Amino acid sequence: MISLFVSFAVLIIGYFVYGKVTEKIFSPDSRPTPAVSKADGVDFVPMKTWKAFLIQLLNIAGTGPIFGALMGAVFGPVVFLWIVLGSILGGAVHDYMSDMISLRHDGASIAELSGTYLGKAAKIIMRIFSVLLLVLCGTVFVTSPAGLLDRLTPGWMNGTFWTIVILIYYLLATLLPIDKLIGKLYPVFGVLLIVMAGAIIGGIIFSGGKFTIPEITLSDLHPDGTPIWPYMFVTVACGAVSGFHATQSPMIAKCITSEKKGRMVFYGAMISESVIALVWAAAGVAFYGTTQMLNEALAGGASNVVYEISTGVLGTFGGILAVAGVVICPITSGDTAFRSARLILAETFHLDQKKLRNRLFITVPLLLAGGLLTWYATARSDGFQIVWRYFSWSNQTLAMIALWVATAYLMKKGKYRFGSLLTAVPASFMTAVSVTYILMAEEGLRLESYIAYIIGSAIAVGVLLGYFVILTRKLVKEHRSVKTANVS
Repeated sequence: MISLFVSFAVLIIGYFVYGKVTEKIFSPDSRPTPAVSKADGVDFVPMKTWKAFLIQLLNIAGTGPIFGALMGAVFGPVVFLWIVLGSILGGAVHDYMSDMISLRHDGASIAELSGTYLGKAAKIIMRIFSVLLLVLCGTVFVTSPAGLLDRLTPGWMNGTFWTIVILIYYLLATLLPIDKLIGKLYPVFGVLLIVMAGAIIGGIIFSGGKFTIPEITLSDLHPDGTPIWPYMFVTVACGAVSGFHATQSPMIAKCITSEKKGRMVFYGAMISESVIALVWAAAGVAFYGTTQMLNEALAGGASNVVYEISTGVLGTFGGILAVAGVVICPITSGDTAFRSARLILAETFHLDQKKLRNRLFITVPLLLAGGLLTWYATARSDGFQIVWRYFSWSNQTLAMIALWVATAYLMKKGKYRFGSLLTAVPASFMTAVSVTYILMAEEGLRLESYIAYIIGSAIAVGVLLGYFVILTRKLVKEHRSVKTANVS
């Protein structure tokens, strides 16, 4: 239990110390934000900071820090280290930088920013990649709540019925102005997510010794022998480092009214998500006792595990929280996933989103694609796991790209000493994670692990060396300019 409390404390310190460093490097100022300069009553809508924070938290969180943390806890309490250090040094930096850069570019998507700082080819790739990721995300967060509602409602309200209901809600949330539905519901649901996590950890701590939270160990406790590297770093995305956040946050970049509120809204929401992830990682092993039992429980679905933990720790009240959390929270990730996809496609095809007709033109095909993927996920016994694995890898690959975009931005702005290292180091780390995983994973190339480790490490070192070559050239050029100026 000591490890958990130390982890909480480090996250809080990280927000005030490393978050301040990150903010200083970016240097927010008092320029008008897109919410003010481009207000359109649909996507560019000024919001109060507290509301923007809660919406941002729910945008990036949902059940991500719950499901991912539970599956990550199967590796053992070593997952605490990834959640804490990954969030402070990588995830929160990723969120703050990608979102503030978006804000500086009138709320542009990560695809457009990739084109601006990494070239036209990167823009095309990222447009396709981002939309595919968001549709996969939307599918994941249709399947899980529909499955749980199927269990809890009369027979005629089956999974198909609830899938259709959820997709209809997604249609409304994607089409309507952000302050009409999302702006009213999300702050309430954001508080619910926080209360749910607080209730669970309180129930475990004050259980009278019934549940024991393990201390951190570097040992791999995965019962199937799955290696920590790179699998844990992909499994636990939301709560540590998540590229999905770079697709979601431009929505709030279009709504905050001051750049100086960015650290609280973006860096702070990521740290808050990590606190929630820590709670559920600890709860998973504490409730089931061993990683073997947790792994067996997860075979029946992450939604079932959340329900069992909630009712087992908190009784009837926990059951209500579980239903609310496992039904509402994923839906609030799915709807904004489709909304983000709409915005990216609107940028791509230059369609004015003030017109409802244009919003419908993009939204309907997106939801049809999500519906087909949902059918696939429910038609196969392992459909959800397959979709989740592809989503997880895509998620971390997008995080890698977003961090390189931030690095290019900082170097272009002349902050190429320590400033660009802030993002270049985690970008290189995520490059190693993404490349190694896809080389050895079942849904990837299935190479031998030692081959994947060598190739993944070599590519990560290669891109980092390329970064240092560019950095050295810039420093030499700066030195020559200063020397010339002094001579003159």
